[in-house]
Amino acid sequence: MKQKGLNLFIYTCLAPAVVLFSVFMVYPTLSVFRMSLYKWGGLSAKRSFIGLENFKILTEDRFFIKASQNTILVITLVTMITLTIAIFFAYILVREKIKGQNFFRVIFYIPNILSIAVIAAIFSAIYAPSEGLINGLFRMTIPNWENIQFLGNQNIVMYSVIGAMVWQAIGYYMVIYMASISSIPLHLYEAAEIEGASRTRQFFDITLPLVWGTVRTTLTFFIISSINISFLITTVLTSGGPNGASEVFLGYLYKQAYTNASYGYGMAIGVVVFLFSFVLAGIVNRLTRRDVLQY
Repeated sequence: MKQKGLNLFIYTCLAPAVVLFSVFMVYPTLSVFRMSLYKWGGLSAKRSFIGLENFKILTEDRFFIKASQNTILVITLVTMITLTIAIFFAYILVREKIKGQNFFRVIFYIPNILSIAVIAAIFSAIYAPSEGLINGLFRMTIPNWENIQFLGNQNIVMYSVIGAMVWQAIGYYMVIYMASISSIPLHLYEAAEIEGASRTRQFFDITLPLVWGTVRTTLTFFIISSINISFLITTVLTSGGPNGASEVFLGYLYKQAYTNASYGYGMAIGVVVFLFSFVLAGIVNRLTRRDVLQY
């Protein structure tokens, strides 16, 4: 009887969470899959079942293909650059005796507390052709400098967006890595120094293996979150332009579902994004799996 009472108590505690998760997560997700099989504008009551036709159209949609390429570029470059710089500065601030460490922590973390609109405004000013900071610096050092259209050139607009995303995210992950590195016992570094190991060797042989669990977790989290952040940044900074050159997955989904009145088509894009994120997270977890080191 005691075991039954305990089980009843556990189920009672879990029930609200299960209900909320089902209502706000499971049901909407299943609805996206269902609506991707229809041709529907989203507002009218009339809709027609077309099966996998929306997915067939996706394979021939050059704007969706461009959005896919941009999203993969963002995930690859932003993840690699952000996490590399974050763990590098975290290691420096924890291991080296630098004056004003708390000041640098605050400075690096400030971009993470700013809204996307503020970040977009800052980088719009930095990238401005005539009054922008970057072009201004080049004009001061290079005679007859021709202003670069950072947000208007199809060839470099995505790299400009990536720069804003990296700047926004570094501080958050740096703080996480600093906490993880600070938990490593100092006697491991002291023993390594006695053996003559350099700072670089200590980083790769001690620091990185012992914080790999944190790196692995943040890697998966950042890859998935970058899909969402790229949508917010590009929407405010470029609106997907010029001519779709900076369009990403969720931006194109939003335009199709809520601007072009192609709700069913937009939900088909949502299905692709969901499956892409799920598969990518599984691949990353598999590739980064390591034996757990203890100290």
